[in-house]
Amino acid sequence: MRIAMISMHTSPIEQPGIGDAGGMNVYVLNIARQLAKQGIGVDIFTRATRSSQPEVMHLAENLRVINIIAGPYVGLEKESLPTQLVAFTGGIVQFVNKESQPAAKQESRTGYAPCHAPYDAIHSHYWLSGQVGWLLRDLWGISLVHTAHTLAAVKNAYRSADDTAESEARRICEQQLVDNADTLVVNTDEEARDLIGHYDAEPSKIVVVPPGADLELFTPGTDRNTERSRRELGIPLHTKVVAFVGRLQKFKGPEVLIRATAELFRREPDRCLRVVICGGPSGSAASPDYYHNLARELGVAKCIRFIDTRPPEELVAVYQAADLIAVPSYNESFGLVPMEAQACGTPVVAARVGGLPIAVADGQTGVLVDGHDPADWADVLADLLDDDERRVQMGQAAVGHAAQFSWAAAADRLVGVFQDAIASADGASGLRNRQASGN
Repeated sequence: MRIAMISMHTSPIEQPGIGDAGGMNVYVLNIARQLAKQGIGVDIFTRATRSSQPEVMHLAENLRVINIIAGPYVGLEKESLPTQLVAFTGGIVQFVNKESQPAAKQESRTGYAPCHAPYDAIHSHYWLSGQVGWLLRDLWGISLVHTAHTLAAVKNAYRSADDTAESEARRICEQQLVDNADTLVVNTDEEARDLIGHYDAEPSKIVVVPPGADLELFTPGTDRNTERSRRELGIPLHTKVVAFVGRLQKFKGPEVLIRATAELFRREPDRCLRVVICGGPSGSAASPDYYHNLARELGVAKCIRFIDTRPPEELVAVYQAADLIAVPSYNESFGLVPMEAQACGTPVVAARVGGLPIAVADGQTGVLVDGHDPADWADVLADLLDDDERRVQMGQAAVGHAAQFSWAAAADRLVGVFQDAIASADGASGLRNRQASGN
């Protein structure tokens, strides 16, 4: 089996937490790795963003990343990427033809000679990639499996009052994909209900495949791990630590945590607490200065430490150093950060939105907060920070909870999805052939 994965707007090998790289990057890379381990060939097509990038990157046996030139390497914001959909699709077709056709065909002036697809199915990620996958599906005559990751209608329904709304153009494109994709993969039952409620999706096309965490990398820390991690982060050993991990964008809610921190110190000025915010700016208008200035204005700059995003192998130390992980997002389709944190034995305080009630077992591995009022968040954070016994019990339960979610299990489920999609496409092709022959 060979799968063409499409991740146009962000490469799976980019560092999560910077720019447009986030949970989707983690998802695509880990799923692809697990599929490759099972002997499934996976090519991930993404847009080239540096001239130094080779066209083909071999990440592992059966796994490649294909960098397609579509528009300038730098200076093209995410909002402008729809202008490059044709160039990106054409680049994929040219690459496939170059690999599939005889030498004579490779010398074709256009490189667009039609060829039989070397893939059994397409798996597109996010609406931009879905539009590309839709075209390739019809060109190659194979099935399109689509994962939205986020939805415009849902983001608009849950966005903060001062956050920018997603465009109607995006919502229309998502509707087209819901109507035309062969299979819609979602992370949770809640996301399935969103597709049905907001986009009138056909329930029979929806398959729930919960994501996971790298359970070999993200493991509970010992006292020695915690001590070393805190020293590396410059945090005193005796203080309590709350950490935020994610992109610095309003939708992720870092402002909620900063304001909740100010409320905690307003109530108890001598509280022994440090807050670590780990992440980089995201979006054309994003700037970390806003959050730095907010912390200064609220008088909590000395107790909040901003650090650059970390690769996964270094992110473990952040999770292990923290007493709590805060996830104040306005919506999450699942929540990979809380799952990774729990695998490290760290309880999570998260907003009761999207897939977070699946990722976090409320009252057992963490606490879910209704709404985004900083005072409410301060209440929950204070309760847990001041109750060491409860926090330790939650951390132990969190490890067991996270163990139920692995990338290997998610990949196993996806293999079944691909097999069903391939069988469906083969059946439809046979029917068309019989109709064409008059039988």
